[in-house]
Amino acid sequence: MGTAMTATHSEARPLGAQELRHAFGAFPSGVTAVAALADDGTPIGLAASSFTSVSLDPPLLSVCVAHSSTTWPLLRDRARLGVSVLGAHQELACRRLAARDGDRFAGLDWHATCEGAVLVESAAARFDCSVERVVPAGDHDIVLLRIHALEADHAVTPLVFHASGFHRIAVPQPPAQT
Repeated sequence: MGTAMTATHSEARPLGAQELRHAFGAFPSGVTAVAALADDGTPIGLAASSFTSVSLDPPLLSVCVAHSSTTWPLLRDRARLGVSVLGAHQELACRRLAARDGDRFAGLDWHATCEGAVLVESAAARFDCSVERVVPAGDHDIVLLRIHALEADHAVTPLVFHASGFHRIAVPQPPAQT
């Protein structure tokens, strides 16, 4: 049996960032690369684990980006953004995309669409999107993206972020024939 939450308003206290991170980390999420071409033709991008499907009609997805991001201001006004659901084999790429400095695309295979969305090769899924709406939400922006084109490869196992670490999904094996 679980423990009941019994906090009352008089007992309420501000929640700390570490406490929230720890609790949010109980929910596994995929990891995405959000990227586009800069005006000079070089790729710019970031890693986002707060990706979710939003709507089938119109086709929308969302990512959440921290206000402290120095990359999001460079991406938010691009005509198109690529959102790539990274595969389990792309953990190093995710770490580079999440870094504050250095060449985030070093050693990463990618291509750009004619509209400037940057898509990572060998990803589990890739979405060519445009910004539909940005909703301020606390210390993040919820970015609603309209999907214009997509590809998905269910043979690619996605990279999963859970409890502050990267994991792989265990693919069940069919029962042995006897």
